[in-house]
Formats: sequence, structure tokens, C-alpha cells
Amino acid sequence: MYDIVLFGASGFTGALTAAYLNRVAGPDVRWALAGRDRAKLERLGLDAPILIADATDPASLAAIARQARVVATTVGPYIRYGEPLVAACAEAGTHYLDLTGEPEFVDRMYVRYHDRAVASGAKLVHACGFDSIPSDLGVLYTVSQLPEGVPLRVSGYLRTRLQPSGGTFQSALSIMSRPRQMLEAGTQRRSAEPVPAGRRVSSLPGGLRYVGGWAMPMPTIDPQIVGYSARLLDRYGPDFTYRQYFAVKRLPQALALAAGATALAGAAQIPPARRFLSTRLQPGDGPTPEQRARNWFNLTIVGEGGGRRVRTQVTGGDPGYDETAKMLAESALCLAFDEVPDLAGQLTTAAAMGHPLITRLTEAGIAFSTKEATQA
Repeated sequence: MYDIVLFGASGFTGALTAAYLNRVAGPDVRWALAGRDRAKLERLGLDAPILIADATDPASLAAIARQARVVATTVGPYIRYGEPLVAACAEAGTHYLDLTGEPEFVDRMYVRYHDRAVASGAKLVHACGFDSIPSDLGVLYTVSQLPEGVPLRVSGYLRTRLQPSGGTFQSALSIMSRPRQMLEAGTQRRSAEPVPAGRRVSSLPGGLRYVGGWAMPMPTIDPQIVGYSARLLDRYGPDFTYRQYFAVKRLPQALALAAGATALAGAAQIPPARRFLSTRLQPGDGPTPEQRARNWFNLTIVGEGGGRRVRTQVTGGDPGYDETAKMLAESALCLAFDEVPDLAGQLTTAAAMGHPLITRLTEAGIAFSTKEATQA
């Protein structure tokens, strides 16, 4: 039995995650690499057992799930390749982690496998990278410093520098090409998920506003994940509101980013344009170590409630890859070895691991800090 199996270790982010685990996992951690190509896994040069499995072969994935306490996967787009591994882990009672930023996938997996995972004891935790750990755990860190049992209003403002990899770009195209399916999956999820009794949660991208710089809507899964944490955890109060923004200094920059995102989303709806775009970056492509060394992120979170105002920050280095690999690996180690909440089913990082994972990430160099705490 392995403590952790990393599936997809030969991909760009998978290889970074494997290298991180190889550095930090002590001799008592039993972990293995998994993928469909033994030669590629061997070329990583890591001293870890190799398991052969294919995302299109459910039997091989079931075999991996039966051999592991935790399976972490970097194989996306998840809407195309992810479901069989979720199914295998839910059935085996094995904890599952991924890096998805795909709302449709998260909603469909809830509808299909949440109840089975509750019965088996498996934790199914999506979005364990830059989508959506800084937002999810940053909001938990902020809410923990606000009064209990009162309405809370929280806003997140992200600034960052990054370059996408081929896998990330392919996943983004997949999301943008399926708006109807995403809406359908969200409707099914809302019908299946219980509404917390006596509590209200609103969690959405923010609108365009001026806050010393320009804050613009951020089309990401983060608000959905934060909202689910708020529905799972009473600590978020009886009436919780979250809005998330992307922050830039100048209005022309904000308008250019919005126009670019709109154009890409429009092109993703047209099959020939989508096929052309899909050739620009291939899975396995990604920024160089030198490029990643210049990347960074800063998420400022402002929370208010019960007459108190708190401003916190979550900061780190290259968000898309180096820090994402760190987040996924530390999440796997946390589930395998730390004392975490006794919950099962589809969860979030805040609900499944919470403060133990914040502690791990802080020790690993991702900073959670309080910049201001005053009476409002």
C-alpha cells in the first residue's frame, strides 16, 4: 500500500510535482509514480516505484486506487480524462486530489460520485493548485479572524505574473468551448446539493470597479470553490458573500485583458478556430525555469463583519507551476499524514484539510499574512 500515488507524473506540472515530492518526502513516505508510458516516467530519474495506468482504462485506474491512500492526478483536461479515476477512488475509499479549474467537471463529479465517496470514506478534493488554494485557504484564514455568527463580506483582489503551459491552455479552451454543458452541469449540481439550513451564501466573480487601481471580473473557478467551502463550514456565518477580482493599475490594461478573454472565448466556440488555437501550445509545453523564477502572485483579501475589518494576503512565486506543484504535493502529504477533519465526499481544501494545510504551505514558503485588523 502506497501513501501517495502521483498520476500523470510525466506531464509538465506532473514532473514538477514529482520532483517536489522527491525533495521533501522523507524515507517513511511510501509514494509512487503512475502513468501510461514507463519510459517517460523512468526518464524523470526519480527513486520511486512506477505503476502503469491509462486514463482511458478504468481497470488500471481501479488497481491504482486500491493500492493507495491518496491519489493525486495532473492529467487534464479533466472533463475529457478525469472521471474514471474519480470513480475508482470513490469506490475504493481512496482520497483523490486534482488540479482542475473546470467548473463543469467539478459539478458533474459531485452529482455522480459525492454520495458514493461519503459511503466509502473517500475525500474527493478538486482544485488543489493555484486554482483554487490561494482563494479557498486565504478566505478561510481571513474568516478565522472575524467574529463568529455574524454576516461576513469578503473580497479577493489578485495580482500576478505568469505564463501558461500547454496543459493549462488546453483546459482553458475546453472550458470556453462548453458553455451550455457547464450551465447544465451547474443546474444539476444545484438540484442535488443540499442547501445549508438557515444560512445564505453568495460567491461570484466581481464586477468592474475602481479601488485605487482597476478591479475587474475574474473568470475562474475560485468563487465556486469558496462558495462550496462556505456552505460546508458553519464558521463562515449565517450570511456570507464573496467577490473575486483581477487587479490591474490602469484602465487600458483592464480593457485589453477583457477584450482578449472575450475574443478567446468567442473563438473557442468555432471548431476550426478552436482546432487552430489548440495547436499553439501542446500538453507538456511550459515556461522555462528562468521564466518561472520571475513569476509571482499576490492575493489581497478584505473581510468585514461584526464591526471588524481584516486585510490579509496570500503570496508566493510562480503560481501556475512551481507553486501549484508545491500545493498539490503538500495537499497529498496533508491528507496522508496530518490530522484533518473527519469528512468524506466531494470537499474543498478548506473543508478537507483547512488549517493543517495552511501550516504546511506556510512552512513550504507560501505566505499567509495579516496586514490590517481594525474595528470597522
